[in-house]
Amino acid sequence: MPDELDHAFVRAAARAADRLAVPLASRPDEEPAGVTHRALALRVKTLIAAYRSPHSALHGSGQAVAAATTHLGALRAAQTTTGLFAGGDNVQSPPDSAFTVNDVCDAHVLAADAGPELRDVTDALAGIAGATREALLTGGVHTPNHRWELCAALARLHRSFPDERLLDRVREWLAEGVDIDEEGLYSERSANYAAHVSNPSLLLLADVLGRADLLDAVVRNLTTTLDLIGPDGTVETVHSRRQDQHAPFPLAPYLPHYRLLAIRTGRGDFSRAALQAAAGGVDDPGLLAETLLTPDLCRVLPAPAERELPRTRYLTTARLAAHTSATARTVVYGGSDVPAHRRIRSGLACNPTFLRLFAGDAVLDAVRLSRGFFDLGPFRAADMRRLAEHRHLLTETLSAAYYQPFAPGLRRGDGAYRMADEGRFSAAMAFADRPRDEVSLTTRVEVDLREDGADLRVDIAGPRVPWALELTFRPGGEVEGAVPIGDGRWCLTSGPMTYRAGDGEIRVEAAVEAGEPLAGPDRGDVLRYDPGQDYTVVGGTDATAGDRVYIGGFGPHTLTLALRARRAAPARH
Repeated sequence: MPDELDHAFVRAAARAADRLAVPLASRPDEEPAGVTHRALALRVKTLIAAYRSPHSALHGSGQAVAAATTHLGALRAAQTTTGLFAGGDNVQSPPDSAFTVNDVCDAHVLAADAGPELRDVTDALAGIAGATREALLTGGVHTPNHRWELCAALARLHRSFPDERLLDRVREWLAEGVDIDEEGLYSERSANYAAHVSNPSLLLLADVLGRADLLDAVVRNLTTTLDLIGPDGTVETVHSRRQDQHAPFPLAPYLPHYRLLAIRTGRGDFSRAALQAAAGGVDDPGLLAETLLTPDLCRVLPAPAERELPRTRYLTTARLAAHTSATARTVVYGGSDVPAHRRIRSGLACNPTFLRLFAGDAVLDAVRLSRGFFDLGPFRAADMRRLAEHRHLLTETLSAAYYQPFAPGLRRGDGAYRMADEGRFSAAMAFADRPRDEVSLTTRVEVDLREDGADLRVDIAGPRVPWALELTFRPGGEVEGAVPIGDGRWCLTSGPMTYRAGDGEIRVEAAVEAGEPLAGPDRGDVLRYDPGQDYTVVGGTDATAGDRVYIGGFGPHTLTLALRARRAAPARH
């Protein structure tokens, strides 16, 4: 029946809320010292949702109300005279305050619908929300997703406290256009911000404004995300422009969006993703409030659709290819922003990982290539071309210069030339005005995706420089066939190596097609990862952690690498 409730899901959402709310309700008068304004608002919303839900242990609990009241006092104390909230590294931040206001307004709806027993809580929430109105109405942002979080807060304020100025401001922001590309990726390409900010905000705005185009943006993003879900239940982040680009991101935060749209559209692929997102359990304490505010979430999911394998997806805008078969999943990436911007910066896609391979429990988390070339850092493809359905070519040319003397008309008697950045470093040498002698290094990586892995051909052309290919395997398995060189590192020269973990196995075999013999285990100066001077000049690194196998030598070089995945046959009973 289409309106049948999914009682197991609702109970799971209530248990997740209770894990946060029950301890708070047991100490209702305890002041929440050191808790951020965003966490305070989430606690209040969760306590009220638990009070409202018949599936919660706190249903109708006066202690839940008392704890919510205590937290509202702390939240009001964190509010400055501008209406914005204090705390965090973003000072007087409208978007950071918007995150809190969104929870405050949802809590206000839940409290107002509960009747007179929550009148004092409702009034306190209204006072906090009302005090933010003018600051959010005129405030600015500093990241793309902030626009939609701020718009959602304005729309929620209007929902509870109607004011056409709020909707006019929302329409002003939306007139810029939603930052989603033809592939369904938001401009920040971040799973974290898609799941936590852009998608939920646009869903709310679509509902309040009746904007089908905003709903369509979310559907497009979720459709593309289907091809970014790995067999380990994480969403691919290597192409992200935000903080999540260096760490796995779980599918779980996508649960309410896949679930809601599966129910409303009947899409079996969204239903499959919703079930996968909940496979590890429901842990989001805010989900109970969502079930009360959006009852459709509580309905039974449509039948999930089986994923058709093998499947290949190439995202042209992110320059990312993913090939999935019953044996392996391989991801190839060549969409870094660093070659164009020539810097490491928050907001740029900087991850130098260009390949991942999944084989059950055996996971090759990262393949990276270092070159000892003017300390300019590891290989990050400036271009990625799709040669055939399963073949891709990644290329990058790095250049550095030696500078000649000034022409006579540009010389200064005092030697005080302007400070300039030449791409590697800065100095008082007015580099742009000098003749230059270029030194270049070109790296090409051709990847042929297979049902059981990939074949790589790595070509390094230019002066004789050291290079090292780093293969980082997820910890927990065993390396066989490579020579240990200490600190979780191995060297591979001749012969194959194998990495085994659980039901999976990844076999690696390297061969020199052109160039000197590979470096042996005694060449620690070569067999290492170098993050480049943008990191080392400030004592930082973006190095991976795990079991690292190195293949290295001195270029020019042409190396072939065969990566083969195997899965253990399921046991028969």
